[in-house]
Amino acid sequence: MGASPAIVMILFVAVGCFMAYPEAIKLKNITRLCHTKSIDTVNRKFPGPRVITREGDRLVVKVVNHVPNNISSHWHGVRQLRSGWADGPSYITQCPIQTGHSYVYNFTITGQRGTLFWHAHISWLRATVYGPLIILPRRNESYPFVKPYKEVPILFGGGPNVSDAYTFNGLPGPLYNCSAKGKARETYLLRLINAALSDELFFSIADHSLTVVEADAVYVKPFETNVLMITPGQTTNVLLRAKSTAPNVTFLMLARPYATGMGTFDNTTVAGILEYETPSSSLKNRPLLKPGLPAINATNFVANFTSKFRSLATAKFPANVPQKVDKKFFFTVGLGTKPCPKNQTCQGPTNTTKFAASMNNISFALPRIALFQSHFFSQYSKGVYTTDFPAFPLIPFNYTGTPPNNTVVNNGTKLVVIPFNTSVDVMLQDTSILGAESHPLHLHGYNFYVVGQGFGNFDPENDPPKFNLVDPVERNTVGVPSGGVWLMHYHFDVHQSWGLGVAWIVLDGEFPNQKLPPLPSDLPKC
Repeated sequence: MGASPAIVMILFVAVGCFMAYPEAIKLKNITRLCHTKSIDTVNRKFPGPRVITREGDRLVVKVVNHVPNNISSHWHGVRQLRSGWADGPSYITQCPIQTGHSYVYNFTITGQRGTLFWHAHISWLRATVYGPLIILPRRNESYPFVKPYKEVPILFGGGPNVSDAYTFNGLPGPLYNCSAKGKARETYLLRLINAALSDELFFSIADHSLTVVEADAVYVKPFETNVLMITPGQTTNVLLRAKSTAPNVTFLMLARPYATGMGTFDNTTVAGILEYETPSSSLKNRPLLKPGLPAINATNFVANFTSKFRSLATAKFPANVPQKVDKKFFFTVGLGTKPCPKNQTCQGPTNTTKFAASMNNISFALPRIALFQSHFFSQYSKGVYTTDFPAFPLIPFNYTGTPPNNTVVNNGTKLVVIPFNTSVDVMLQDTSILGAESHPLHLHGYNFYVVGQGFGNFDPENDPPKFNLVDPVERNTVGVPSGGVWLMHYHFDVHQSWGLGVAWIVLDGEFPNQKLPPLPSDLPKC
């Protein structure tokens, strides 16, 4: 991942741009809110360094692990076309990098431009191991919107369970040096990244409107808003048009959670400061303007906001929505319970149970060796996983009505197998088991089109005619509405650790350029 200019190596070769980024995972003492603790970092930076590249570039990133924890790096949102070995989730595409070992991630940015990010993908280490991945347009190509005067990444952070604070770029608020200075009349591109582990967040800047122009490294039809909602794992680029004259006022930037579940969470607000460059008047003497934010459970606002996202769908940036579907899946998404292990105290609905999460009542169990390797060497797959993940719920019920009495989930490493070049329709249905809530889901290595969403139970007769097959938004992470439907691992990390996820096997195609290359020689061992 990125490093200081002194150790970034950029080579230009005939086939394109080759960029090599050395990355060292090291411990560093960080002081926040008057407390100092040792955290895992990349190149001793928190958040980690920016990786800046262009569409079409090949990235080669060597990760060296100098901390006691195992580690892996996930390139969140990158379309891994024949480079699945570089995706990064531990025990899925690779075994983690053990202490004192290294691994080289090698992949090409194909057909993407905008904002993504990278993060650790094991346990909850991405609470501190994360940073922006900025993909510029190809050289001599421009944005499909006004060229910004300056580009500013803003990373939202938040730890597991109930953290002490949310953060902007690793800082908890205006008591620290957490301000941004702007010039009058200029246009700024804010690259917003929700790197928090488990919290969807509202974001607003006092007395300023924002124009959304990109989501998950895909351009969208521009629209204006005063408030954004961004789920864990999502990125959104917005244009901020500065005022025509520099006001002698300070503007707060605020973010706080959107929450619909019954569990505990960090119900606090993180603040940053936007001030204009003026020849006089210090920050302390200026009036302070504060933006309004929706109620913490403003589901209707969220539904209205997310419905505004549309692909550009132009000749240069088309929306290639499959008009014919080869396979259909219907996955229920929600919570459940597991028996509490003997001699342990569990914080579940009862003293004898603990919380779990599942899709189609299957709680995903991580294997002890990487699924990708196991599949590649098919003789080793027996006993590691099975390929019988149910395409539909085994026991249908009123998903958003009164929940069933039996909430116990089944454990398993069950996978879905689909042939190469298959068009897939996936319906994700939230359930009311242990309370309906919003579920941010992320699909590794691919994008998808969001052709429909809504509340209540999916109606297979009346809902499909309402699907948007013309200009639906293309994303890699989406929020399944609370008590609703979305048409794929969970990006609330607490629920991911509870087993909410499913792995897909996409088979090789017929031709050499449709097959997975052999595994890298330095692929970590479990």
